[in-house]
Amino acid sequence: MSRCALLARLEAKPGKEEQLEQFLRSALPLAEAEPGTRTWFALRFGPSSFGIYDTFDNEAGRQAHLDGPIAAALMERADDLLSQPPRIDRVDLLASKLPH
Repeated sequence: MSRCALLARLEAKPGKEEQLEQFLRSALPLAEAEPGTRTWFALRFGPSSFGIYDTFDNEAGRQAHLDGPIAAALMERADDLLSQPPRIDRVDLLASKLPH
């Protein structure tokens, strides 16, 4: 079972909502290429609120993701796409149900 997770909340700048959505959709192949990333979800909470939720078996996988290409690309585009810095919370998983 995955024990570690990240929950990132992203608020799009006015008029940049669709660009942020496309950015998140385009990051899927990068997440799929990360061996330590067990699950990865791009989320839309509302008209301008987005997020990323991902899980990892251990802290090393979580840190590798934070040091990886998705985080780098997000930080590179943050000034253009986001109205405020991303809020990234480290989460410890207590239980989960996933298909086998």
